[in-house]
Amino acid sequence: MVKRRSRRGLIRNEDGIALVEALLVMPIVLLAITAMVEFGVAVFHWNQTVKAVQLGARHVSVSSPMMTRTAYETYMTDDYGTIGEGDATPATSRTISCGGGTTPCDPTSMDRLMTGGDGVCGRGSARVGVCDVAPWITSDNIVITYSRSGLGYVGRPFGAVSTITVELRDVGFGFILLDRLIPVLANYTLPPHRVSTTSEDLSSCKALC
Repeated sequence: MVKRRSRRGLIRNEDGIALVEALLVMPIVLLAITAMVEFGVAVFHWNQTVKAVQLGARHVSVSSPMMTRTAYETYMTDDYGTIGEGDATPATSRTISCGGGTTPCDPTSMDRLMTGGDGVCGRGSARVGVCDVAPWITSDNIVITYSRSGLGYVGRPFGAVSTITVELRDVGFGFILLDRLIPVLANYTLPPHRVSTTSEDLSSCKALC
């Protein structure tokens, strides 16, 4: 009889129930908070990456061609033939690329794109480059493509008008904890991002260079 009552009392006893509930809920709460923090960092990482590409596209549109001017002009104008100066550029498609697994870009031009011209990644200079905004981006992640836009005319100063596309590839993001809990997040790579703009003077100098 005594044993039966003590068992019933143990079952009905609610002492410590709050602690048991906390032990059950706390891991879920901590996991949810960790997920929110890590995904927040990932979104910031992605946003900075996009801003860096936008900055890079603007920089390229007002700089000398990234694959040297000779290579750019030769490829973009070798089908002009007998077209006279002042006439519209041909409507045929022309595309030339450099960087990121294609033909290497000019090292000096790429360094200027990445660092803004001061040779250093990181804030602290008025000259802002791609890696000043997103230090995790390297020159191997960037592909620059010049396409004939159909605008302008033959003999235009500072070169033919092109549509410039700066593309970012193979930029990874490493989670701190979530990739251990969710294996599919390991070695996560941001989706490729492209920004296109129309070229301007295509010269890094006041004069043609």
